[in-house]
Amino acid sequence: MAGQRMTLSITDVRRILDEAGISPKKSLGQNFVVDPNTVRRIARLSGIREGSQVLEIGAGLGSLTLALAETGADVTAIETDGSLIPILNSTVGEQARILNVDVRDLSWSDVLPTPGWHLVANLPYNIATTVVLTVLDEVPAVTRLLVMVQQEAGERLAATVGDSAYGAVSVRVALRAQATIVGHVSPSVFYPKPRVNSALVAIERVDRNLEEHIENELIELVRIAFNQRRKMLRKSLKGRIQEAVLESAGIAPTSRPEEIELDRWIDLARKSTNIES
Repeated sequence: MAGQRMTLSITDVRRILDEAGISPKKSLGQNFVVDPNTVRRIARLSGIREGSQVLEIGAGLGSLTLALAETGADVTAIETDGSLIPILNSTVGEQARILNVDVRDLSWSDVLPTPGWHLVANLPYNIATTVVLTVLDEVPAVTRLLVMVQQEAGERLAATVGDSAYGAVSVRVALRAQATIVGHVSPSVFYPKPRVNSALVAIERVDRNLEEHIENELIELVRIAFNQRRKMLRKSLKGRIQEAVLESAGIAPTSRPEEIELDRWIDLARKSTNIES
């Protein structure tokens, strides 16, 4: 019975794929985790426990799904590749709810109708950052994330002022949450092996009690500034923010965007919206 096996080894994964006559799809960023210790580590770091509501994105063959279910959590796993759904149903059985849907088409409120969800996922590299930002911006039902992403993407998600990876994504994440790299993962635990290392990023939602128009203004200012990140802010924001306003927010007009921490961006957005109103 499928429910008797917890997590999948490389031997299991190869056999399952061979029996189904399918191969991992590069177009979908399919790199399946084949190390039981890794998926159990992810489940442990996610902080889920019996009764937790968990959404997994990109369930693949079900290795991480099984590790999540092993905790006693209530798991909903989504997978866009229809050819993997019969395998998931066979592997996972009744231990999780399986949905065949692309996360970019997901009706979040239908799938996550109540608050307090955890999102745990081995995210495809090509959509990882977009998914994280979408969840933080639009899905308040998710209060904590534990995502495995390409290491460079993970560094951008968790970066703070002074880190080389600090950029617009870092500010956008910090606006909604506290992100921390909690582990690193070698390519050797995947099949097929990717050419890059991966990072495990824990993201805890934070409510900064900002009005929506201030948040929107901050996001727009950050977008403009980091699109011209080599320019001083007095130049990149010229025509939108006067130098006196920068100074009133504690920002030197000669600063560049990567030198500005979140609190200064918040002050600038607040002063900008006050002027516009």
